[in-house]
Amino acid sequence: MKEAMFFEKFENNRVRCYLCRHHCIIEDGKKGICRVRENHGGILYSLVYRKLISENIDPIEKKPLYHFYPGTTSFSIATVGCNFKCLNCQNYEISQLPKDHDQIIGKDVAPEVIVDDALRYHCKSISYTYTEPTIFFEYAYEIAKISTTKSLKNVFVTNGYTTREALETIKPYLHAANVDLKSFSDETYKKLCGARLEQVLDCIRSYKEMGIWLEITTLIIPEINDSESELRQIAEFIKSVGSEIPWHVSRFYPKYRLIEKPPTPVDVLVMAREIGMEAGLRYVYEGNVPGDGGENTYCYKCKKVLIKRYGYQIIENNIVNSMCSACNTTIDGIGL
Repeated sequence: MKEAMFFEKFENNRVRCYLCRHHCIIEDGKKGICRVRENHGGILYSLVYRKLISENIDPIEKKPLYHFYPGTTSFSIATVGCNFKCLNCQNYEISQLPKDHDQIIGKDVAPEVIVDDALRYHCKSISYTYTEPTIFFEYAYEIAKISTTKSLKNVFVTNGYTTREALETIKPYLHAANVDLKSFSDETYKKLCGARLEQVLDCIRSYKEMGIWLEITTLIIPEINDSESELRQIAEFIKSVGSEIPWHVSRFYPKYRLIEKPPTPVDVLVMAREIGMEAGLRYVYEGNVPGDGGENTYCYKCKKVLIKRYGYQIIENNIVNSMCSACNTTIDGIGL
């Protein structure tokens, strides 16, 4: 165990955790909502520090990040645990292991080893993903600090519930994030994953204010968040934060505790993309439907295909020095 960051002591050995926006008050001997931070005698500890459960080499496009060093690979890692309990979680076997089975497992891997492995496999970045990176913050923070000195970039793939204090702490070492914006309904957020909409919106604004490259993903689930009005609300919110923020509208497939819903019809994704473009977003992508053209990057001025993709593969790249090769418009992003 490692003593946790971001907590306050109270009387009777109680503590309040300030790592995520749940702000759990935790009694002595108990754990927070994430089930991986535990109070021992008035001291909060991380139970997943140096407990690696998953490591892979992924295309950065899989995060998904389409405007952050496209075509590179990212060394992707996770521990068990999550501060949400999404009914449709695609990685529930590891994210919900502490909640569903009261288990915390993983192999002991030092932060330095993670960095060395990322360099050995010629990755451009390290992604903290698969589960919510906030819950293994101490581990991610140590890795990020070391990796930055080695010219590696760091990426959070996150549900957007990190506190501003924690983001400020990791800001010097965090270069990009993809935030899930699951719905624009507070009621849906509460039912789907046990969180509050406004906290996620505020976190998204914080990423933008701190200058961390930001992309947003919405998994469109039939009869839950697929109405035209809700999709328009999401698009308009993103536009209010920044028209250059890419929005990924992804296809849902039945998973975990939401198996009664069908896969998202492709025409709904097409509608969502059109709504995003009408709202003034420069880049809107259809996810989980390779080959239909909605995954390509287009110049928002002259509409030329700049990056042609099939799944996570780049087939063609017509961006030159971060500019459209046809009209010289600057294309938003990092490492283009």
